[in-house]
Amino acid sequence: MPPPTDDVRAVFFDAVGTLLFPDPGAVAVYTEAARRRGVDLSPDLVRARFWAAYQAEEVADLAAGWATSEAREEARWRRIVADTLPEVGDGLFAELFGHFARPDAWRVDPDAAALFAELAGRGIVLGMGSNYDARLMSVLAGHRELDPLAGRVVVSAAVGWRKPARTFFAEVERAAGVPAADILFVGDDLDNDYHGATAAGLRAVLLDPNARHPDVSDRITRLSGILDRVTGSAG
Repeated sequence: MPPPTDDVRAVFFDAVGTLLFPDPGAVAVYTEAARRRGVDLSPDLVRARFWAAYQAEEVADLAAGWATSEAREEARWRRIVADTLPEVGDGLFAELFGHFARPDAWRVDPDAAALFAELAGRGIVLGMGSNYDARLMSVLAGHRELDPLAGRVVVSAAVGWRKPARTFFAEVERAAGVPAADILFVGDDLDNDYHGATAAGLRAVLLDPNARHPDVSDRITRLSGILDRVTGSAG
């Protein structure tokens, strides 16, 4: 484990997969939504289709240089729903898109509240940087434990660029109000969060609860592990 540092002045967190988790998961939500429309599909089939559709959108984003917008994000999810549940057609898109805008569709990592309080007590600026759209703001508003991040939430659809684009992380730097080298970015995605942040001059820690990336030295298995990496004050 790298030694703790006393010159981290801000910690920004990824949203989905780091602080926020769909509950129930997307596969269960899609499968049940199809069943209510009279289409019975196995969760394994839904999972395989969903993953293939999601990866196709990632390829499209790479080809577009990671540019995005609210319209692009809505189109992305419309295609994912259509490709995951072709038997239902476009009839479920509005329902599913709206479902994931609801706070009760998500749970927050149980370590989050105590972690934020401890970091804030050390004088650390807190924020969030997410590849999401305007729906994220309604989700955050429904989870008071995430209030310490309010005012410093960077959302890709609003910025116009998705992680791992440098432009996205430049907006994180602006929101943090400190130089990139003084910001620690925490996320669960190796390419978007870890490599994206470090390429933009930020520090990064990979949240890797299942030890999928043992070759990455800057990784933790739970959020509270951040406390071993940050010892200083932003003052």
